[in-house]
Amino acid sequence: MSTMTPEHSGRGGYAKGRARRQEIIASAVELFGEVGFHGASLRDISARAGVSHPGLLHHFATKVALLEAVLAHRDEVDSAAVDADVAQGASVVEALVKQVKRNQRRRPLVELFAALSAEATSADHPAHDYFVNRYNELVALVRADLVGHQDRGQLRAGVDVDITARAIVALMDGLQIQWLMSLDRPKKGQVDMAADLRAYLDLVILPG
Repeated sequence: MSTMTPEHSGRGGYAKGRARRQEIIASAVELFGEVGFHGASLRDISARAGVSHPGLLHHFATKVALLEAVLAHRDEVDSAAVDADVAQGASVVEALVKQVKRNQRRRPLVELFAALSAEATSADHPAHDYFVNRYNELVALVRADLVGHQDRGQLRAGVDVDITARAIVALMDGLQIQWLMSLDRPKKGQVDMAADLRAYLDLVILPG
């Protein structure tokens, strides 16, 4: 006879449900990255996650709901890491270099971002507004950091903070594509996204 109380049973069920939800999200990250949002079906994702189709629908009633959860999970992980670096004294652009370095160990997430951002240029894509807002917010964040460097006399002469903020964000995205394309080469021939981003920042920011 079990001695487990209803409270303990509920906690265990919640923990299992949360773990299963994370497994589904991880499988969606992989499949969305491999074949895009439109190319992946919920049945494909449930099979990858090792759950039944009804089991997946218990957690995510639609593919759009799952996409929203995937993007929210990515933002949660990335924002926490960047915020932690800034709290330890890094500037925003320095924190972004560290984030790019972490991304080099997270190929599925990079593939996901590359696939979805390209698809989402279409206004009717369910992630279109998410990416529009993300780019606006990220460019504004980088611009504010560059203004701070400028106020401290740490930007090289002639640097336009608006153009440079957009260029940094564009460089990060472009490097991700080139990095993914280079992964079938020998190690020394692969793109180092963090090193290349750092090299560009050194062209516009003076040593502190």
